Amino acid sequence: MGSMGMKFYKNLYIGDTVKKPHKIMKKLKKDKILPSIYVIVCMEGKRQLEIYHSLMLQQWYYKEASPAVIGIAGSKEEAFDLIQKIAQEAVDTTGAADLTAYLALDDRNNFK
Repeated sequence: MGSMGMKFYKNLYIGDTVKKPHKIMKKLKKDKILPSIYVIVCMEGKRQLEIYHSLMLQQWYYKEASPAVIGIAGSKEEAFDLIQKIAQEAVDTTGAADLTAYLALDDRNNFK
C-alpha cells in the first residue's frame, strides 16, 4: 500500500535535472525506489523545510506523518538550490524569509 498521506505542493518546485516529474510523483506515492531523487518536504506541524533522500519516505514514520512534498530534485545540491530559490521568492514577495508562510499563500490546503 502506498503513502496515502503524502501530499504534493500545488506549485511543486522541480530541479533542472528532474525529468518527467509527474512519473516521479506517481512512483513516490507507490513507494517505488528512486535512488537519485531527493525531496524537499514540510512535515505536518513543523514550520520548516527539510531535505530527504526519497528512500526516507518509505519508512513507516513518514507514511504516517503526511509530509507535504514541496520540491523534487536530482541531487542534494539541487535540493539546496531549490530551497535557496524558495527563500529568494519569499523575501521578494513578503519581505521575510518565512518559507512556510510564503508557501501557504499559494496552497492553504497543505499549509495551515
